[in-house]
Parts: sequence; C-alpha cells; structure tokens
Amino acid sequence: MQWTLVVPLKALARAKSRLADTAGDGLRPGLALAFAQDTVAAALASAAVRDVAVVTGDVVAGRELAALGARIVADEPAGGLNAALAHAAAFVRSWRPGSGVAALNADLPALRPAELARVLEAAVEFPRAFLPDAAAIGTTLLAAAPGRELLPAFGTDSRARHRASGAVELGLGGVNSVRQDVDTGDDLRAALALGVGPRTAAAAARLLIPGPQGDR
Repeated sequence: MQWTLVVPLKALARAKSRLADTAGDGLRPGLALAFAQDTVAAALASAAVRDVAVVTGDVVAGRELAALGARIVADEPAGGLNAALAHAAAFVRSWRPGSGVAALNADLPALRPAELARVLEAAVEFPRAFLPDAAAIGTTLLAAAPGRELLPAFGTDSRARHRASGAVELGLGGVNSVRQDVDTGDDLRAALALGVGPRTAAAAARLLIPGPQGDR
C-alpha cells in the first residue's frame, strides 16, 4: 500500500524557537524551511509514498515545497497543530479515499526514503500506528489505515497520548532517520551525525556547528 503523508509546518518566522541558543532570529526561518524541504524531498522519494500534502499558512514555505512536488493545504481552522492535521487528513481523504494517511514531522532533515518505507510498511498491519521520536517522548509519525480516523494528539508527551488513544507503537530498529526530529541544538548535532539533506547541510554550515556528514 502507498501512503499520502500530511506534513504540518508553522509560519517560518515562529518556527524552531528552541534553537535560539544555536541559531539567531535571522537564521532560524531559513533553517526551518531547509528542514522541511529535505524532509519533503526524502518523503517523495520513498517507494511507500504516493503524495505529500503540506499544511501551512506560510506563503514562502508553501511556494518552495510546492516546487518540490508537495500539495499545499491551507492551515485551517488555524487552531493549532492537531486541528491542522485533522483538517489536512480530511482533505486528503476527499481526493485519496483509498489511501492510508500518515502525519509526518517537518523537521526530519536526515530522513532516508528507505527507512521511511520500512516504517510505513510496518504501519500497514494496524488500524493506527505511530513511531516515537529519538527522545522517546514525542512522536514523529502517526499513521491511519484507509477508512480510519487519524486522531492526532501531538504536543507534550505525545508518545504517551498516542498510545493511550489506541495507536500501536512501532518498535522498529534501524530507522533513526525517521525518529530524529530537530528541536534543539543537540538534536541538530545528532541529525548532522546521521547525515542531513543538502539544504539543511548548507544552512547548518552557516551556524558553525561541528558534526560529521554522512552519505545520503
């Protein structure tokens, strides 16, 4: 089964505030966009992915991600992350009724297409499933089979919240690139060690953050 991914992205000017100790106000919007571009590009290259829909109200981000092949969904009703995901999932189901839908974080700059495919192939076995983040507190991917509601519960302690909602936790190894989201400077260093996409590599080079670059 192929999946349609829903990727939420807040306004770039407000994105990645927890990177303030690593990137100044003038650099964070570009860094957030680079994360999203590398995430979307890798997702579209995955054999398990049919489409990517980015839900955002940011005009610049929408234009740049559409150029990569993503479909842009307006951030409605502008009621926060989970409301945006529920809206986008309903929109996706209107034009891909037989497709599985998965919410994927926009800050996975080290994402590998093959690792994403492994996660989505494992998710096929369950009505709803999720993958915890590298810190084992949050969630980087939440999947719902065709005909099932996504029921996103992202935010503080989303791993526990998604588990409590009945979603099955995917205990896969070897998919670090799908788990390594970036909220802090330490997260960015971990992503750099895995090997990030070209846009993030270029943006991070301006920050003078040491970290080995792996092959993608």
